[in-house]
This record gives sequence, C-alpha cells and structure tokens, in this order.
Amino acid sequence: MAESGTTSVRDWLRGIEVFARPMPEFATHRAPAEPSELFLAWLTDAVEAGVPDPHAMTLSTVDEAGDPDARVLILKDVGPEGFRFAGHAASPKGVQLSGTPRAALTFYWAEFGRQVRVRGAVRPAPADRSAADFLARSATARAETLLGRQSRYLVDPDVGERALRDSLARIEAEPGLVEPAWTLYTVQPDVVEFWQAAATRVHVRLRYEKEGSGWQRRQLWS
Repeated sequence: MAESGTTSVRDWLRGIEVFARPMPEFATHRAPAEPSELFLAWLTDAVEAGVPDPHAMTLSTVDEAGDPDARVLILKDVGPEGFRFAGHAASPKGVQLSGTPRAALTFYWAEFGRQVRVRGAVRPAPADRSAADFLARSATARAETLLGRQSRYLVDPDVGERALRDSLARIEAEPGLVEPAWTLYTVQPDVVEFWQAAATRVHVRLRYEKEGSGWQRRQLWS
C-alpha cells in the first residue's frame, strides 16, 4: 500500500503489474460473422476456467440530467436478438431506461485480459416473459423486489428485516405472486467491441457495427 510522504499514489498504482500472465491470441480474421457467437465463445472460456461470476456485467445508463450511472448486474441471456438483463421498472435504472432507452454493457474477464463492450437500444420484454423471469428468481430475491424500495434510504435495518420476513410470508402463501413492475430488458446492440489485452500494450480490438440486417467487422487501433 502507498505510504503518505514516501510514495505517491500515482507511483504506487503505476508500479502494479498488469497483463503479466500469458494472454490468449485473438485471430480477428477467424471471428464469426455474428458477435453473439464470439461473445459466447469467450464467456465459455471464462466459465470453464472457473472465473468468478463470469456473467457479471456493468450496465451503464444516463439520468434525466444526462449524467452517467453504472452498476453491476447478471446477464440473463444472449443471442442474435441481443443481451438480456432484468430489473424493477421503478428502480433508478428502470426510470433512466424509460427516459433514455439506450444503454452500454461492459464485460471484463481479467484472467484472460478480455473485455467486451456493447451499446444499443433497450427494449422491455412482454409481461409474460418478464413474469417468467421473476418467478425463476429465488424466494428471497422475489420478496425483496416485492417491497418496491430499491435504492431508497434504509433508516432502520430492523424495519427492513421485518418487511422482508412479511414479504417472504406472502410468497409462501402465494408462490405464483408476480411483481408487475419487474421487467426483462433486451439491449439490441448496434456496436459490439471485443478487446484482447497484450503484455506489449498493443492490444487487439475488433468492432462489430450493425449495418442493415448484418454486421461489419473492423479492427481498431489499440
């Protein structure tokens, strides 16, 4: 750790070694025509290597003032139609997506020095699909969502614990209970970038850009 008066934080940070382990090669000329295929290949590598929470991603949105906001969520599904995640429509991210229905996703697997960046329009799924996603969650997760208080101030933790117990009791009595504001969202990407780190810092970047009904692949300067 940096010590005040002897080593600046800047020097301390610059001294931390990065990309020291062997990095995979990225043969961009062999990349598939559709980005979700390459994404699933990279995700599979992370899962098989035992990377913790390999399907975690950063969701970035903007609020009504245009200020950026970000949080880490779990990817629910991915395919040619897009990347899916879920949340409460009245939560900060839900409100922000209602006002500006576009978002960015960032995946990072440090063990491989790999990053995937996604940008595009966000569309809510039909109510029945959102309900199915809600019912697939754990009882505790459903109970917390039913409270409808995400991101509000919690003044008294004891009050929160009692509210959660009451909500769990509701679910036990009505196992099919669904929070109507729970929404499954799909990011329909117009840009997907794959970034492979290299110890030389000459990183390899491949961007897929949506053009008509297909994709154009373009390599980028590092």
